[in-house]
Amino acid sequence: MLRSLLLSLCLAVAGSQAALARDDIGGPFSLIDQDGQAVNEQTYLGKPALLYFGFTSCPDICPTDLARMAKLAKAVRESTAIELRPIFVTLDPQRDTPDRLKGYMAYYGKDFVGLTGPQENIAKLADLYHVYYKKVPFGDAGDYMLEHSTFLFLLDSQGRYLDHFGRGMDEAQIIQRITGKLDHGQRLGAL
Repeated sequence: MLRSLLLSLCLAVAGSQAALARDDIGGPFSLIDQDGQAVNEQTYLGKPALLYFGFTSCPDICPTDLARMAKLAKAVRESTAIELRPIFVTLDPQRDTPDRLKGYMAYYGKDFVGLTGPQENIAKLADLYHVYYKKVPFGDAGDYMLEHSTFLFLLDSQGRYLDHFGRGMDEAQIIQRITGKLDHGQRLGAL
């Protein structure tokens, strides 16, 4: 009896810690979209989103991840009719102007949103999502690359964090988790 009570208590504490950790991801922001318009966390409410942090000069990882993001959004739309909004936040606002983002986003799809802004705003948002990034100089001309984490974040239609996915995850598993989280959230919202 005591063993069951202790096990139940441990599971309850673990569950509450997971909920607290979930609340610790994301938050308010103030950035600029690829059309030069000021946006914030309220701008994209009403539709669930996939959020990714990267930079347009990234030679291979970001393009691969954004193509995967487009593929995931399409698969979810085709299997559930849920429209996901793909959002790309640059970690390199020095080079990634709204015009540059506009061209880059168009390559991946008309629904893609690209966000830039002052470096301190980018740093704050990256911190809110626990995204690692670091400028790495190379060459003689003051050029640089960025090291960065490569998680894809799932947000509900109210902009709240639901889940995140790493590069090594199977696409079918990601689609299943996305649809499960969004379906569960829609049922809860209907109550």
